[in-house]
Amino acid sequence: MQRLARLLHDLGSPSILVVGDLILDRYIEGAARRVSPEAPVLVFEKEDERNLLGGACNVAANLVSLGARTAVLGVVGTDGTGRRLRELLREVGIDDAWTVEDPSRPTTRKTRYVSRTQQVLRVDEERRHALVGAAKEALLAQLAVRPFPFEAILLSDYGKGVLDRAVVEAAVAAARSVDGLVVVDPKGTDYAKYRGVDLLTPNKREAEGATGVRIETDADLRQVAHRLRELTGVKTATVTLGKDGVFFETESGEAKTIPTEAKSVFDVTGAGDTVVSMLTLARACGIGIEDSLRLANAAAGIVVGRFGTWAVSRREILTLLGQQPPGKILDRDEAVSIAARMRADGRRLAFTNGCFDILHPGHTEYLSRARGYADALMVGLNTDASVRRLDKGTDRPINPLRDRMDVLAALQAVDFIVPFDEDTPLELIRAVTPDVLCKGEDWRDKGVVGREWVEAHGGQVVLVPLRSGCSTTAIIERIRASSP
Repeated sequence: MQRLARLLHDLGSPSILVVGDLILDRYIEGAARRVSPEAPVLVFEKEDERNLLGGACNVAANLVSLGARTAVLGVVGTDGTGRRLRELLREVGIDDAWTVEDPSRPTTRKTRYVSRTQQVLRVDEERRHALVGAAKEALLAQLAVRPFPFEAILLSDYGKGVLDRAVVEAAVAAARSVDGLVVVDPKGTDYAKYRGVDLLTPNKREAEGATGVRIETDADLRQVAHRLRELTGVKTATVTLGKDGVFFETESGEAKTIPTEAKSVFDVTGAGDTVVSMLTLARACGIGIEDSLRLANAAAGIVVGRFGTWAVSRREILTLLGQQPPGKILDRDEAVSIAARMRADGRRLAFTNGCFDILHPGHTEYLSRARGYADALMVGLNTDASVRRLDKGTDRPINPLRDRMDVLAALQAVDFIVPFDEDTPLELIRAVTPDVLCKGEDWRDKGVVGREWVEAHGGQVVLVPLRSGCSTTAIIERIRASSP
């Protein structure tokens, strides 16, 4: 662990180009409680909408979060979806200047209608035919730029038509011109088109489909590795095995399965993107294959310990490796890492939230009771701007965020504090997914924010009894009344 942490800490920030299928993931959340009187279908009542980076864009987001300088090369349409996708890329620090526009091809968008965390319907808007004409020529021209300004290329294939044999060959030639690295996250069964790359990361099902070998034993894995080397020419063949880790075999015959760092697997969404991103970054920095895969496994251990996709940071991995003491005051990434670590260790996490402006006995008693429901208590704390938006008045909070965090951190009952700037803690709750969501019993008829998410993922919501006669507002009024 210490050696891996040192390697991770000392990694550089190489420039990496992600080439592949650019996708916008759109989530429409709401409720589906009744059947339509017009037809035997559910009526979906929309409540919220989110747009997220998908496909090769999510891979690029992982690389940026891990510290790489990253650009994407792919195709978007001249439509609103393409413009929104570019905005999201720039927001997280991904260079979209290499991206090609094709007026004849809509930007790939996947819209998921979600009720209580369950998908009701998915609508895909895409064209999956191979690139042709001006768009294809423009993409190949980008890969023909010399001197090539990237140290590594990550090919992210989602089967939407961008990564054909000609594009792969151009990418390999570009990387070779600077003695760079090419890594592929493959799709489909035609692995011959990836010939010349340095590494590829199929999962078990993909490797079986590409080689025609069913994997049931270690001998089967070796046979698959041999076949992958024959098809692509890679010197080291790898197969990701989900909760069982990653298998690799070198051309010299050295073979090993590296187990995952996660003891509990909640959701494998995005884990493959995380593995290929960390692996590419580590190999681009000269780390050996086994250590690179161990780092990739550690990163994936964070992702599968939470729900939905997540761009892992180096700091989170260091925390997972036990080399980054988290302290009590966390940012959101650290909070997710801590929650994943607790789940992996079989420990329960309770969560509550509030302004906690002027602490009084009602607060301390409430927090002590909330802490009793789990092994640790995490407090989501409204930022100053968030407090002002809660109709607390222009003179609130009395104490600024830093002071409020320091006071809460001094309480034995509070293990972690995470500030949030949104009007509600819903996004933070979704990111952390606590085992227990605590609110005061005065919220019984108000609707506890995050209840559906927590309960849908096996957690519980607890309404904690409150001490009567305690109120921050009452304290402030008494101070004002006593002032001359």
